[in-house]
Amino acid sequence: MQPSTRIHRIVSSLIFAICVAVAVPNTTARGDEHAPIVVVTSRDDGPYETVVSGILEAMEGNDDQRVLRVHSLQSENDNATRAIFEAKKDPSAPIVTVGSSATRVALEAPGNAPVIACMVFDAQDLKEQKGATGVLLEFPIATQLEWIHRFSPKSQSIGVLYNPAENQGRIEEARRAARKLGLRLVAREVRRPQDLPDALDSLAREADLLWGLTDHTVLSRQTAQAILLFSFRNRIPFTGLSASWVKAGALYALDRDYGDLGAQCGEMAMEVLKGRSVNTLPPAIPRKVVYAINLRTAEHLKLNLSRELIDGAAEVFR
Repeated sequence: MQPSTRIHRIVSSLIFAICVAVAVPNTTARGDEHAPIVVVTSRDDGPYETVVSGILEAMEGNDDQRVLRVHSLQSENDNATRAIFEAKKDPSAPIVTVGSSATRVALEAPGNAPVIACMVFDAQDLKEQKGATGVLLEFPIATQLEWIHRFSPKSQSIGVLYNPAENQGRIEEARRAARKLGLRLVAREVRRPQDLPDALDSLAREADLLWGLTDHTVLSRQTAQAILLFSFRNRIPFTGLSASWVKAGALYALDRDYGDLGAQCGEMAMEVLKGRSVNTLPPAIPRKVVYAINLRTAEHLKLNLSRELIDGAAEVFR
């Protein structure tokens, strides 16, 4: 690296640090007992907005009468980042984050303020961090398989595609859970998107149902059409990841009550405000399961869904 480049980077870092110190008052240094609680969201639309509303409602009227300040990395990146850096210095109040991007910034920022994370997938990221917990997006493997059994009780062989680099542990867990339910897991590795066609072809001969396990290699915008066409052509039900997958043709998908998800995070933050150590609050799962159904797909697959399942759906696509 050229000396001039190194000096430029050092100066830039110093300027950023000065901006942080100047732009956000150091409430901890003043001994302010009512320093605000910072809520930072990765985005400010869709489910993120609903989660934030749930957080605010759950924390309204907290005993310390602290003000809640909401920032978005999407619309005010610099201000949101500065707010996190300043709030991380004050251990008396938790930082509440919504989404992976906001959570990552909060976990990497220096300081020892506790972090309550919402809308994150991997519990391991939180377990490895001292002073952090939250509510995960993904339902337990056993829960997902139990719902498969409800929707398709005649399905005995459950096909699943996965990249072992991301999901080997989940597949082993799924094998154990499937055995307890009397199901057979037929797992096929997909290390690259190019491996998908052959993996699907092999499942056509063995799987009664295709389970959509969260996997960045297997399930994406680029692979969605191939998977849904496979389901329709072979009349093999596919369980999606969200209502958007169901709208596109998946039989059903489990989803979250995002308002309640936010309330869960807000209630965790309230516990910390009352003096409970964040390290005694393990990462939680969504306490409410909602789901969407595509009746047009069910008809094509010649599945007779119970009236109870249809009536219980949060969304029904026809």
